[in-house]
Amino acid sequence: MRVKEEFVEVVPSELDVEIKKIFEPKKAENFLKAFPRLALRNLKDLSIYEKEQRLKRTILEEGGETILNFISEQTALQDSGTILLTSSCKNASRVLASAHRDVKTVIDLGVINYKNDLNQYFEHVNAALPDAGMFIGCIESIKERSTRMKGKYKFMYPFYHLYDFVVNRVLARVSYTKPLYQFLTGGKYFVISKAEVLGRLSHAGFEVIDHKEANNLFYFSVMKTGLPSEEKNIPTGMLIKMKRISKDGKIVGIYKVRTMHPYSQYIQDYVVKMNGYNKVGKPNSDFRITKWGKVLRKLHVDEMPQLLNLFKGELNLVGVRPLTQFGFQSLPEDLQKDRIKFKPGCIPPNVALGLTGFDGVIKAERIYLRSRNKYGIFVNFQYFWMAVYNMLLKRKLSA
Repeated sequence: MRVKEEFVEVVPSELDVEIKKIFEPKKAENFLKAFPRLALRNLKDLSIYEKEQRLKRTILEEGGETILNFISEQTALQDSGTILLTSSCKNASRVLASAHRDVKTVIDLGVINYKNDLNQYFEHVNAALPDAGMFIGCIESIKERSTRMKGKYKFMYPFYHLYDFVVNRVLARVSYTKPLYQFLTGGKYFVISKAEVLGRLSHAGFEVIDHKEANNLFYFSVMKTGLPSEEKNIPTGMLIKMKRISKDGKIVGIYKVRTMHPYSQYIQDYVVKMNGYNKVGKPNSDFRITKWGKVLRKLHVDEMPQLLNLFKGELNLVGVRPLTQFGFQSLPEDLQKDRIKFKPGCIPPNVALGLTGFDGVIKAERIYLRSRNKYGIFVNFQYFWMAVYNMLLKRKLSA
């Protein structure tokens, strides 16, 4: 069966009526599951107005007026290249593969946590869209999941929450137990944070445009800006190596205790654009940091593995902090050139000089690098003792 349509819409509820005229209800349900392509409706004969109204009715039924307004702000519903996947669509990837070539927007109202392979699904969406194509979807994040479980399990919530954390957050990610978890659950109970889903989308070639919380779900809107990243082995364990720019522009792996949700490194630019920098020159109101990560950062436990880099000769004890590609490119050009003349360090200049804020960090680095150029390695000894004095007596730490 070939379906050639100008506009694709998934409306299983309407299709049920047609199928049930031929089959018994139970057989009709199985028939629809077996032939998901029948969920593609040919709306070529409908006017633009009628198409838009059908989409709006379906979105209102599934998400309500708040979500209809959110989606309407992100894309033109009257556009003939819009695909709407309802929450009852079981084979979204197959529907996308069967869609026509003029797709401009994909709207998935199903909770994406329940997809077997998130990265693979996002890659399928990417393949279906042209450059600047829009993708709108939703997840049940950690916060929304906790709210739902509290309402459902009441006083038993602490026990269910512990089980959910161990099984669906820990065992689902550990390399030794992940295959068994996938086999037993199909991945449909997977717990994911807002930061992780946005990071996975960025990794899949999308740019985050907007997000919204509604209906105890987290909705996102992203735009295709390129092909999915070829980087496959994304670190999700507790001890990770982060790619940072070192001397001569060389990329080195800096060891650190993971304090952020997985894939968070891919949305640093989005967080900075939204919230700017805090007083120590790091992204402000950073929702990528986990609750336990905030505690580890406050105690500076997350920085301890950098001693491995120090012993390997990849870091100095004192020096400018190793930055990500985005952070490095955010600096003035002259500072970029001066930075890569020396190895980065564990203790940054702003701690020694007692300067805070993004501008303070920049100023401290300029002062340090000028001194380093003029007086050599001996400057590091001076800055080390100045930093120790500030940390012990003035309690000025690098966050």
